Amino acid sequence: MNGDIRTALYVVNRYWSTHWRQYFPGYHYPPYVLGAYGGGIRSAPFCGNRRVSYDNAVYCPYGHYIAWDITLMADGYRSGDAWVYLIIAHEWAHAVQNRIPARYVLRAKELQADCLAGAALFGAAADDTLLFEDGDIAELRAALRRLADDTPWTDSGDHGNARQRVNAFTRGANHGVYGCLP
Repeated sequence: MNGDIRTALYVVNRYWSTHWRQYFPGYHYPPYVLGAYGGGIRSAPFCGNRRVSYDNAVYCPYGHYIAWDITLMADGYRSGDAWVYLIIAHEWAHAVQNRIPARYVLRAKELQADCLAGAALFGAAADDTLLFEDGDIAELRAALRRLADDTPWTDSGDHGNARQRVNAFTRGANHGVYGCLP
């Protein structure tokens, strides 16, 4: 799992670093990767004045960092290695949303993050930075369904239902970053 996490971080960062100027003004500033917490590794970090919840992954705009509960990653990883790529690409997408002009950010930020995750992962595959293995696409869809609004850390309606999440990710995969922008 740790090898896949390192690879996912590399792939997503390389995609955004390489393609940022095609879509957005300025430069790409990757988030700091705080990484894993929980599971005896370290306590959940603070984002602003609130502690991040366990069994979650997060982008924190106050420290411009991404982090994830190791238990969330390990539990999802048991269903397939694509899980960690989705989690990292989704949280990185929130970092992208935080750095782009507000006119590009949709009100449905979570679904837009799914879309941008699809754009980054499939864009990386088009760049030959990422190779999808047999079953990875099915694993990504299953992960999106698993992470829909019925998860313990989401409020009803904030991440979208399973169909909405899969559709948003697929839109990014098929149409790239422009398919995710208003």
